[in-house]
Amino acid sequence: MKETYPFKLKSLPYDYDALEPFIDKETMHYHHDKHHLAYVNNLNKALENYPELHDKTLIWLLQNLENLPEAIQTAVRNNGGGVLNHNLFFDGMTPASSKAPVGRLAEAINRDFGSFENFKETFKKAALGRFGSGWAWLVSDENGNLKIVSTANQDVPMNLRVNPILEIDVWEHAYYLKYQNRRAEYIDNWFNVIDWNKAEELYNNPIV
Repeated sequence: MKETYPFKLKSLPYDYDALEPFIDKETMHYHHDKHHLAYVNNLNKALENYPELHDKTLIWLLQNLENLPEAIQTAVRNNGGGVLNHNLFFDGMTPASSKAPVGRLAEAINRDFGSFENFKETFKKAALGRFGSGWAWLVSDENGNLKIVSTANQDVPMNLRVNPILEIDVWEHAYYLKYQNRRAEYIDNWFNVIDWNKAEELYNNPIV
């Protein structure tokens, strides 16, 4: 998360077909190589003529949108958010999922949601309830307390004043080739590929 301009497309940590049958190879190619790459390229284009911002991390840019030149605030919000959100999304999945939270995060989920099943129900409701395009997130505050939130488009949670732990992309391009309008089925299957070890790492070592 300390990368600065020019930002680069981060490689997938697994093969394109590794998450099948839950997320298909064609969607992974299209999502990563087309959509994600476009966000990276457009973010770099927005920052190109502002050398005073070339040493700023992506998190800094997203936390300080109101301090950026007005001409690029929207572009950085949309494309910078797209880069960060997709990096976290792709890194947060694995073909070798434990299928359940681990470590301190597992304890926190039981504490704050009552059980893992309650967490799944609440998270799914947030993901289904996001009208149009956006994301559902599990985040933690400075005290390690957990909360589920959703964001529109490529916005980040609370301007990154909370720590992202895991998130699901509910833009149609994330699932439409396989699931069409069946967002609920996509969400249910996504639970099979969550990298709970990565989520535990982000809970214990916040990126913000």
